[in-house]
Amino acid sequence: MSNNAAIVEISQTASKFTSSIVLQADSKYIDVKSILGLFTTLVGGHQYELHVHGPDAEEAKKKMAEVFAKHNLNVNVISD
Repeated sequence: MSNNAAIVEISQTASKFTSSIVLQADSKYIDVKSILGLFTTLVGGHQYELHVHGPDAEEAKKKMAEVFAKHNLNVNVISD
């Protein structure tokens, strides 16, 4: 399964926000604004946690959840 389209869309969407958006996969933490980080981490079938902190965090959480769902990637958006 190729996630190229998902990776590009996730990174581009995250880059629209000033908030810090970090994907947790097992014990790794990846800045989702980093395409390279996503390429080395994002694979289908895994469960991920998304941590969002910053001034536009609520809007970012909503948009990021939509993008992950669109590409059938399991993500749990963490509310702190």
